[in-house]
Amino acid sequence: MLIILGIGIGSFFGGILRYLLSSFIQSKFESSYPFGTMLVNIIGCFFIGVMYAYFEKGALSQEWRMILITGLLGGFTTFSAFSMETVNLLYDGQFLYAGLYVVLSILIGIFFTFLGIIIVR
Repeated sequence: MLIILGIGIGSFFGGILRYLLSSFIQSKFESSYPFGTMLVNIIGCFFIGVMYAYFEKGALSQEWRMILITGLLGGFTTFSAFSMETVNLLYDGQFLYAGLYVVLSILIGIFFTFLGIIIVR
């Protein structure tokens, strides 16, 4: 139960950080291009890589892994989880699955985003 609470607290702060950082970055550009979201996703990918390497070395416990990666970084950006899962598939030599995961996640994700908009409209 404490792990779930830790993940929730991490998600809470990750979501707030995502909003604040994304808004700050976006305010620096006079464009509708989502620079804020893109940079938050890239930052999240970097930090999930850093955390993964620390946990791989045994530097932090499984509980902290759940709190920091699933909670904080998951709240910050789910793109980081997508990136790490793709890297794991590549590490495992599952190149076809990695490619399918990337292409299908993006294309199907965009399709369902449009579908959700169309249904509500």
